Amino acid sequence: MIFVAPEMAAPVEAFSTALGIGLLVGLERERRPDSAAGLRTFALVSMLGCLFALLGEKAGGPWLLVAGLLVISGSMIASNFSAQQEEQYRGFTSEAAIIVTYGLGAAVWFGYATLAVMLAITTTVLLYFKAELRQFSERTTPKDINSILQFAVLSLVILPILPSGDFGPYNAINPRQVWWMVVLISGLALSGYLALRIIGARHGAALLGIFGGLASSTATTMMFSRHAHAHVKLIHMSAIVILIANVMVMIRLGLISGVVAPTLVAPIAIVFACGIVPGVVMALYGWKALNAAGELPMPEVKNPTELRTAISFGLLYAVVLLASAWLQDIAGNSGLYIVALVSGLTDADASVLSTLRMFNLEKIPSGEAVIAVTLALMANLVFKIGLVVSIGGGKLARHALPGLIAIGAGMAGGLLLV
Repeated sequence: MIFVAPEMAAPVEAFSTALGIGLLVGLERERRPDSAAGLRTFALVSMLGCLFALLGEKAGGPWLLVAGLLVISGSMIASNFSAQQEEQYRGFTSEAAIIVTYGLGAAVWFGYATLAVMLAITTTVLLYFKAELRQFSERTTPKDINSILQFAVLSLVILPILPSGDFGPYNAINPRQVWWMVVLISGLALSGYLALRIIGARHGAALLGIFGGLASSTATTMMFSRHAHAHVKLIHMSAIVILIANVMVMIRLGLISGVVAPTLVAPIAIVFACGIVPGVVMALYGWKALNAAGELPMPEVKNPTELRTAISFGLLYAVVLLASAWLQDIAGNSGLYIVALVSGLTDADASVLSTLRMFNLEKIPSGEAVIAVTLALMANLVFKIGLVVSIGGGKLARHALPGLIAIGAGMAGGLLLV
């Protein structure tokens, strides 16, 4: 057994962590024949960063750390120049990884070990999934890149500059809270949208229903109702896609509820589970026919992070907050239920989030909040049943309505339970 003096415990731990970081990144580079460095080099570079950070701290200046970085950079430039002379240019990925590893080793010494390990894992993931990332880049369109950039604006530019305080009548509007809800919904919608674009229809209608429900269950319901109306052979498959998309709405809003109002997640989860279970059962019932289906058309969901869409949702969410506070003030809980029913017809997200916000502000008790959330989802379900009947026609309705009605009945039963 090796005993370490107490004053040496922290340095030994730091260098051990730096060594582990270098070995982790180097392990991935070792498996690539064209890499400029391997397992030992990365381990040494990481420990070198930690060592120079220690020496620089003792010397009272950062010049040693900078000198080490310059030496490593110069060595890599010379190595790459030599490879170019031999017409074996390897790219700059390994060199960039070496610089990152050097910096992570230094970060460990300065007390950022947890952050350094997280960044090391992220670096290794980026290096390992080279082919998948290239495929992702090739399959994304300018519209997809535009969606990602717009989401970055929503979350990293607009959100931090908004004030965090209660304003307006009844102190119902918190600008940063309102926009945070916009970012939350847009992020989930963007994830579903990109997954739908990348995976496509080749993996079957089940994934189309899942990712279509994440992106927009209303758009998915409308699109596949149109497909069923135009192509008789797609009626049964469209019904299953619509059913899965509407199950995903409850899963998505259940996850959001857990983030926004954790203390309310248990009763909401019971209500949603009572709707999800019959929906899943009905979907599994038609699974055999679904597996025999051919290629399905892609639902043309809108750009989920379009600024106009985000601002519209934010305004709608703020209006619902104000209307809920006003109607509850003059009509009690019945006013809240009216708002949930009316606003939930076209957009359950805004109604559900406004209800959770009021619960967090202790303006409504948990029981009334769960009722309002359930009413919003059921109103939205009624709206989509109307889309199925009016757009898809009677044949689609006969296949889709039993599952949709089972979801609604299940939620109603779950509400009685809680």
